[in-house]
Amino acid sequence: MSWSYGMMGAEWGIFMTIFMLLFWGLIIAGIVLLVRFLVLASGSKSSADALEILKRRYARGELGKVEFEEKKKDLMS
Repeated sequence: MSWSYGMMGAEWGIFMTIFMLLFWGLIIAGIVLLVRFLVLASGSKSSADALEILKRRYARGELGKVEFEEKKKDLMS
């Protein structure tokens, strides 16, 4: 009876473990990057929409110049 594993020895198991960790690490990193991209893309759009609403309210005379500038500054920061 031999304790030899042949081609599927401990070295192969270590290699496969490292490979699987890298594989899942790349999958998780890709998902995180995708979510960050989608969140940032939607955030910039809502900020632009809010600025458009603010401009329309200023054009209709609902806001004074000082109030418009303050709110615009808040939206841009």
